[in-house]
Amino acid sequence: MSRIDPYLNFNGNTEEAFNFYKSVFGGEFMGGIMRFKDAPESENMSEEDRNKVMHIALPIGSGNYLMATDSLESFGPKLTFGNNCQIMISPDSKEEADRLFKGLSEGGKFEMPMQDHFWGAYFGSFADKFGVQWMIHFDKNQQK
Repeated sequence: MSRIDPYLNFNGNTEEAFNFYKSVFGGEFMGGIMRFKDAPESENMSEEDRNKVMHIALPIGSGNYLMATDSLESFGPKLTFGNNCQIMISPDSKEEADRLFKGLSEGGKFEMPMQDHFWGAYFGSFADKFGVQWMIHFDKNQQK
């Protein structure tokens, strides 16, 4: 397994929060700020949602990232204190991604099954049977 990163969910103020974290930790956002308007079929979203942050990552320490998104109610459950943090695992292979997803999600609640996505990842998310939120993200461009 290559790394585990915290993934935070915000209610429309991700960019503000990450500018604050950047002022504390330093560094630059990895790959800039991805907004929902950058996604396919975003024209079906409200203008307000289109401008929200879909993904942002700030390097923290050696090889780890603090990551986040603006949680859109139209995409799933309403954001509440307690479900605003997820653990993202970035395994070294697609097979390892499937193994971790299957094992950790047993008895849990699926949010998104493992599947290929437009940003070049094989990705899935779920809450385990204890309510812990997980994301499995295999970068297909890093395949060994």
